Amino acid sequence: MRMALGQAQAAAEAGEVPTGCVIVDADGSVIAKAHNQTEVLHDATAHAEMIALSQAFAAVGNERLNGTTLYVTKEPCPMCAGAIALARVSRVVWGVGDPKRGGASVFGIFEHPGMNHHPETASGLMEKESLEVLQSFFRARR
Repeated sequence: MRMALGQAQAAAEAGEVPTGCVIVDADGSVIAKAHNQTEVLHDATAHAEMIALSQAFAAVGNERLNGTTLYVTKEPCPMCAGAIALARVSRVVWGVGDPKRGGASVFGIFEHPGMNHHPETASGLMEKESLEVLQSFFRARR
């Protein structure tokens, strides 16, 4: 999660909403790391998780990421949660929840009966630090 926080900080420095993501394989080796790039790429889908998933697919040579853990500083949105489930990520860990648009807490995507895969989830890891990065970014913008 510390690496994901570093990615979030890089996003903030680039003027992006500070969300960072890291994916590790079953051995704990980092196979992807990314941060939001929606502004720089002019792409609404360029969330940290989506970019990291693409990197991870390339790293493993497969569209299935069984045995991986995805760490992200903010709870995945519905788009990212759907992609994570379709990719068969085994475990998803996030820092701060998203009470307005959380793919897990609000929309229940990871537990939805229509999904073929239901990753293990954990929230609140380095929550204080994850929240501080977001709050600092938005304070500076106002």
